[in-house]
Amino acid sequence: MPFVFAPPAQAVVPVQDERYQFLPVNRVFGVAKNYAEPGREPDAPPFYFMKPASSVLPVADGDVAKIPMPPSTNDMRHEIELVACLGKGGRNMTREEAQAAVWGWCTGIDFTLGDQKLASGANDITRAKSFERSAPVTHVRPAYRSPMPEPADLWLYVNNQKRQAGSTENLVKDPYDVIVELSQFWELQPGDMIFTGTPFGAGKVNKGDRLEGGVNGVGTIKVEIV
Repeated sequence: MPFVFAPPAQAVVPVQDERYQFLPVNRVFGVAKNYAEPGREPDAPPFYFMKPASSVLPVADGDVAKIPMPPSTNDMRHEIELVACLGKGGRNMTREEAQAAVWGWCTGIDFTLGDQKLASGANDITRAKSFERSAPVTHVRPAYRSPMPEPADLWLYVNNQKRQAGSTENLVKDPYDVIVELSQFWELQPGDMIFTGTPFGAGKVNKGDRLEGGVNGVGTIKVEIV
């Protein structure tokens, strides 16, 4: 098949502890407002957005990824998340099918440009979410080697100061409910990655900040803002 120019390389995430195994990335979905703060009613229902596959940056255990601060922002924010990686897809999936579709899990940081959301006078989620390297993730841990769906703690430190702490038991919609709902609007595919939401405490980062976050039983990720 002749191409006008060479197609881009397939985005992939290595499988944890497997030297020659990779998960090909198809699409990246995210869900916002998906954590309930104990004792408070949610201020809005969860809603969905997408990032390009090219925004995914795999980070090996022990490595520190360099994330450039986009020149268009003064308000880049961190959001630590549990990420579901699909090995099967479907449309109008049942909860049982959603559980069977998850090939593995990883820890991710969904970086968001807070000042770009309203830059155009509207909620411009594309500019806020879809910039380069906005989705660093750990290597994928196969589902059979993770504690999911048991509740897992999430945490994130910036310069050794705790910014975020939460548990997946406080999700408004758990990962399988998210997959079921997404499949009502898209035919999900193997390689789709789903950022399942972030607990309270997401905040601003600056150049030179060092971040370390994790999901217990899944993985730990380290990045530096440059």
